[in-house]
Formats: sequence, structure tokens, C-alpha cells
Amino acid sequence: MDKKSIVGLVLIFLIFLGYMFWIKPSDEEIAARRHQDSLNYVERMRADSIARAEIEQTRVQDSLYQLAELDSVVTDSTGSVTQSSYQVNLGQFGVNGGNPRLHVTVSNGKMCADLQSMGAQLQQVVLEDYVTFDSMPLEVVTPDAKNMDFVFVDSRNDVVNTRLIPFAVYVDGEQISESADLTVNEGDSLTLSFRAYVQSSDSIPSDANRYLEFRYVFRHDSYEVDFDVNFHNINEYVSVSPNLTMTWRNRMNRQEQFDRSQKGRNANRNKDSERFYTTLCYKNIGDNADNLKDGRDDEKQITTPIEWVAYKQQFFCAILMSENGFRNAQQLQVKTDRSENDDNYLCDMSSTLGVDYDATNPDFTLDMGFYFGPNKYRELREMNRGFERMLPLGWGFFITQWFSRFVIIPVFNFLEGFGWNYGIIIIVLTVLLRIVITPLTWNSYKMGAVMRHLKPEIEAINKKFPKQDQAMQKQQAMTALQKKAGVNPMAGCLPMLIQLPILWAMFRFYPASIELRQKGFLWCDDLSTYDSILNLPFNIPMYGDHISLFCLLMFAMQFVYTVYTMKQQQSQASMPGMKFMMYFMPFMMLFIFNSQSAALNLYYFFNLLLSIGTMFLIRAVITEDKVRARMAKAEAAGKNKPQKKSKFQQRLEEMQKMSEEMQKKQQRR
Repeated sequence: MDKKSIVGLVLIFLIFLGYMFWIKPSDEEIAARRHQDSLNYVERMRADSIARAEIEQTRVQDSLYQLAELDSVVTDSTGSVTQSSYQVNLGQFGVNGGNPRLHVTVSNGKMCADLQSMGAQLQQVVLEDYVTFDSMPLEVVTPDAKNMDFVFVDSRNDVVNTRLIPFAVYVDGEQISESADLTVNEGDSLTLSFRAYVQSSDSIPSDANRYLEFRYVFRHDSYEVDFDVNFHNINEYVSVSPNLTMTWRNRMNRQEQFDRSQKGRNANRNKDSERFYTTLCYKNIGDNADNLKDGRDDEKQITTPIEWVAYKQQFFCAILMSENGFRNAQQLQVKTDRSENDDNYLCDMSSTLGVDYDATNPDFTLDMGFYFGPNKYRELREMNRGFERMLPLGWGFFITQWFSRFVIIPVFNFLEGFGWNYGIIIIVLTVLLRIVITPLTWNSYKMGAVMRHLKPEIEAINKKFPKQDQAMQKQQAMTALQKKAGVNPMAGCLPMLIQLPILWAMFRFYPASIELRQKGFLWCDDLSTYDSILNLPFNIPMYGDHISLFCLLMFAMQFVYTVYTMKQQQSQASMPGMKFMMYFMPFMMLFIFNSQSAALNLYYFFNLLLSIGTMFLIRAVITEDKVRARMAKAEAAGKNKPQKKSKFQQRLEEMQKMSEEMQKKQQRR
């Protein structure tokens, strides 16, 4: 390898390692992007002018309502509550101002939901079968007074925000006046209704047959919650304009262990898997699921009807779905508050959805529902709504997603049925995959074993054709030698390429498998995240603030594998700098995989171990005597027969000749 090759190789690796820091848009591209963003912003603002006006009015009403709360309840000279202060904020729903502020918790064996009468909101949802990495309750909906609201215009042109209305609470049709803790028993369901009545006239304060109702239905041992919004006999009090807006918000908190040296940075798949896999997903009606940018702040406006919106984290999600679909998504947003100092904070998500309203129907109902639970492929698929496409199974490439859906997941679920430790399941799955992949890689391993025995012949060819302008003759001699030995260098290329989607599928599968979450193996307490045997008091750039033992084992095995394969190939002609690249790769993988899941490192460790075992097996089967005997037989058979060249070989030789002629012309100049 000459000096120019070494310099070129060093430059290539510098670019490879530093491209994230060096490559950035030009000033002209930034200016053009800003200009386009400005145009998009103006267009969006123009399209949403009515919604912005409503939101502004809602903000004013929020302030008025907060002032009303600070001043407590307004009473007249007799001490009774007046309704005027509530009507300022609630319009024709002001008659509900005297309703008590209640909290109702519902436990159904899978989740514990906290609902409040103020705004009829699902304020908090905690999953009962799971905890966070630090053994705290796992929230998929974080408590906030602004988690959900509907905004619409009443017949007096007042903007009504349901978040400001104190609803009356009914449990299975019976009104309650105090907060309650409820349990859904096995085989039962529970209906929790929140009703806000309207003022019929000045003389009749309210009408029991005219109300806005939020109805939640909980079933035992279910992650799903039915959610209906019923406009019962109030169509004459709601504006005929089909302009209903629903806003759903949630603060996303951390649930998994992460490399704290990456806090506050853009998500890195290798350092902070949870943030990288945290995103907002949605599905257009009649289309596949889509999502905002993985692990980054982003927002989007959807003008076509959508079926559902999901706030997805690495292993859990909260989904809002509609049977008839939402008219559009005025805004889908993922935003990070950079001033937030809480280590458990990830980001904020919000969805502003347009909802169709039929003003001619006196009993109009919006049929919706929630899902609060784990990202399990089988359970999400059984709901038949396309939820499973939120999972990172390589959907962009058909071979990868096909292999994940119909091979990896079914076999993994089958092995789960034996009740083995998940570390054993990973090892068994690795062995089974190696059995499948071995026929694809056999020719490649075979060629390496054969060429090891042809070291003297290869060295003789290298001495016979040492110059660069003799490259074609050298290649022809190498091809003839390989043909005599019974190997085809091209036969191993396609199978090696075919197995790449399989390896990529495994790379996506393990970090997204909730089955591995908080499942231990040997010294590792949680196979879904890195196994730290030593937490460092400092951060090593690109490596992290901890040491993963499974990653070290994978590094050691890959280094041994590299040394062994390079010894087999040391006599072969190779690209300049290939040796350095091969020896550098294990060190690069050490930095990349230190914060990856222990399951992934365990898989790669045993995969490399089996690869080394396969090479030893082939080396024992293909001896030098067998190779020499085959060469002698091929040489004897071909003495009296002219060698036929395939069309591919002929074209290859023509291209090589043209390349040599061009090099000679350049040298003459």
C-alpha cells in the first residue's frame, strides 16, 4: 500500500467520523429554507385564521376564569352562589359553575385512570403492570389541567372551551357529589359520564334533557377506553358552522434508562434509544401509518382526514382514535422545552384536530376511543387499525419488514412459550438464524478456506504482475486459479447482500421489544437497555459515561473474528487500506454499541462466535490435499479443451482493457 492510498484512507475515515459535525447546509440553502418556511407559515396562518381567533378568545376566557378562582365564588347578599361570573367564561354553560370539582379514579386491572370533573378530562393514566427504570409508577398520561379540550362557538357567538366547564359526574347513570375511587371487577364494565347542561332561557336556569356529555367506558383487564362526546338536544345552542376543534396534549416523561451525557442534545439512536423512538404517529384514512421526525422536535399540518393519533415512546403509547375519523389535523407537534431541568422530561406533544359536527342531528355523537398500553406487536395488530406499523420493524424495505413480521416475531413468541430466560431465548434465536444464514454465507467462507491453501500460487501471481498497468492480466490469472480450485468469487456476493436485511431487522427488533424490558440475564438486570458494570464520574466523547460488559465481549469477539479472517485473506489481493479498515471496525463498534441494548450486544456476540465456529468447521472440511486434488483434476480435464468465457467475463475484460488504455493515455500526457 503506497503513501497516496494511506492518505486517502485516513481522509475517508476522518470524513466518516466527522460528517455529523462538518456537513451543514450552506447559507443559501438556509436562506431558501427559511423563505419556504415563511411561505408555509403564512399559508397555514391564513387557513387557520378562524381557529386562531377562537383560541385567542379562549385564552382571554382562561384569564377571566383564573381571576374568578382567585376571587373564589361570587355570592349575593343571602350568601347564595350567583351565576353571572360563570357565564362570563362559560357562555350558555354557565349554569354548571356551581358543580363541585371532583376527582374520580378508575382501576381495571391494567391501568389506573384519574379523571376530573373540571373539563371532563382524563388527567392521568398509570399502567399497573409496569414501572419505570427507577421503580416509579409508569405514567402514559402525565397530570396536567390542559390535557384535553373541545372548542366551539355557541348560538350567542361565545367561544366555549370545555376545559373550563365544571361537569356533573355520573357513575353508571347515578350522579355523585363527592370524589370517588372505583374498581372495575372481573367481567364487568364501568361507565363514567360527565354532563354540562345548558341554560334554556332566562327564566329556566337549566334543562336536564339538554346537555353536552363526555362518556368514558372502562372494561376489566383492558388497555382500551371507549370515549364518546354526545351533543344531546343542544344543536340549537351550538353554532351551525361545523367548526369544532379538539386539542389533546401530553407531557412525555422518561420511562427507561439512558446515557445522561446526552441530555439536552438531539436524539442519538446509539446513546438515547428512548428519545430516538419517541415520536408522534398518525394514520390517514385509507393509508399507512406515518410519523413526525424520530427523536426531534417537529410539527406538521394534515389537511386530509386522519383515523388516529398516537404519542409513542420506546415501549409504551397513548392513542386517540375516531370511528369516523377526524376532519384534519390543524397541528401535530413535538416540542422540547429546553429550559426544563427535570432529568425525566423528554418532550411535549400536542394535536389540534378538526372534528365534523352535524348541527341537524339533535343527538349527535362523536364515537372515539383511547388506548393506553405497551407497544406489543401482537396486541396492536389484533386491534386491526394499523397500530403495529408504529413499531420500528424496517417498514421502508419489504424484505426487512417481511422477515420481522413473519419470521423473527413468530419464532420469538414461540420460544417464549417454553418459559426460558430471555437471554437463553436470544441465544437460541441466534443459533436458528445462523442455521438459516449459513447456506447463504457458505460460499464466502469456502472461498476464504480455499484461498488460504493457495498462498504460494497467489504470491507467484503478485510477483509476476507487480505493475498497476498489469492489473487485467493479474485479475485474469487470479480468476483462472480460483476456477481451478473450484470457487467462484462472485457466488458469495449476492448471498452476502441478501443477509444484510436480516441483520438490519435484528438491529431494529431488539431495541423495540418490550418483552425484554426489565428482564435480567446473568449480571444484566434489563436486556432492553445497556448493562453498565461501571458508571464513570465523567463522560468519554462518543463513548458515554458507563462501561457495558456485553459490549466489551462483543468487541473482543469481533476483534478475534477480524484477526482470524485477515489471516485467512492475507495472501489475497485486496483493496488498499482494507486491512486497516477491518482492524478499525471493532473499535468503532465499541463506541457505537456501548449504550445499545444488552440484548443486541448479546445477539452480535453469539452471532460472531457462531461465525468463527463455522469458519473452523469449513477449515476442517476443506483440507489442502482436497484443494490440490481438485486443481489437478481440473487442469487435466482442461488440457485438451479450449476455455470458454462467459459474456460477463468478456465484458469485464473489455472494460479492463479500456481502463488500461485510458491510464496509458493519461501517463503519456
